Amino acid sequence: MADRSTKREVTAGERDTTAASQSVPRAGGSRVRRTGLWVVLILLCPALVGYAVSRAMTEPAKPQIRVVLGDGVHGPKGMAWVPGGEFLMGSDSKLAQANERPAHKVRVHGFWMDEHHVTNAEFRTFVDATGYVTTAEKKPDWETLKVQLPPGTPRPPDSALVPGAMVFVGTKEQVPLQDYSRWWRFVPGADWRHPTGPTSNIDGKDDHPVVQVSYEDAQAYAKWAGKRLPTEAEWEFAARGGLDQATYSWGNQFSPDGKQMANVWQGQQPQPFPVLNAKAGGAAGTSPAGSFPANGYGLSDMTGNAWQWVADWYRADQFRREASVGGVVDEPTGPAGSWDPADPGVPVQAPKRVTRGGSFLCNEAYCLSYRPSARRGTDPYNSMSHLGFRLVVDKEVWERTHGRQTVNTAAR
Repeated sequence: MADRSTKREVTAGERDTTAASQSVPRAGGSRVRRTGLWVVLILLCPALVGYAVSRAMTEPAKPQIRVVLGDGVHGPKGMAWVPGGEFLMGSDSKLAQANERPAHKVRVHGFWMDEHHVTNAEFRTFVDATGYVTTAEKKPDWETLKVQLPPGTPRPPDSALVPGAMVFVGTKEQVPLQDYSRWWRFVPGADWRHPTGPTSNIDGKDDHPVVQVSYEDAQAYAKWAGKRLPTEAEWEFAARGGLDQATYSWGNQFSPDGKQMANVWQGQQPQPFPVLNAKAGGAAGTSPAGSFPANGYGLSDMTGNAWQWVADWYRADQFRREASVGGVVDEPTGPAGSWDPADPGVPVQAPKRVTRGGSFLCNEAYCLSYRPSARRGTDPYNSMSHLGFRLVVDKEVWERTHGRQTVNTAAR
């Protein structure tokens, strides 16, 4: 029934026009075109529905999370709130390495986390304030070094024990990927100010992640900043951004709609790993923090760009140990020591700390470590050109230190 409020008297001219239009038969071509359109729609609908269903099945449901960023008053500036909760840690996917298995239930509390890696500018502020000298800038200590070497390894001459760090140097052509010494080299004079050697610098890279920092360096910075390194469980919970068992921090598609989501080898380098492209100047390195989309908690570069130190000792079988307990593991802080049988030439119990997130070197052919569940162990005194860190702070610590309440940080 027509709405009475819209009725009006039809004029004679309108009446004549309407009658004329009704008296003229419709063209057959229009009828054919309409029929053809319906046929096309009928044929396309199943394909469109199938595509939508496929995307729904391959992409995890996006949780409704309100990003909470600290402003210096209601939370630490430059940090994002990670609400905590229960989640499946690790992975049983076909991409998972043995040290990522099995997926098991873990619970963590809420905490604040740096929105991005600690940058060169931020680390410089720390060094200028404290006069701190990093591991790479000191002469290596033989007693610390020898525990990473096979028993009986002779002490090198003092002339060989010089300050420096590990640098990715790449190769000129494709090589077997079993021997990483082909593309890594200890470079005297490499440090956080000179990440690839004494002739390099970080000019114009204040907003890049600081690299060539050891676990000890990260701990020193954390103490100065009033923060701490995240546990491995906290790091993975944060990296997932609220997505349950997604392959990547942003979902299950590596490049959704063709969009690059992280600074990793593929998409950044035209040659297969570890070949550096001479025409591109051999470029392979970090990108400015926040160059890629943040995850569901507002955290940038949780995977890719630079590996990140976390607090735990590394055991290759730690996830199996946790899963064997059954139930939900509450606030895990890692094992009491290290165990890694997969590193040739290194004693299985040599000290190692967990590193997470992968870097600009990660690629499909070699490591695939730009996934939230990927993990590895690293000598805590080792500095590398693709390794940095970010920090966390507990809500209670922030409130106690600053004498104020944090608001609106409830898990959603």
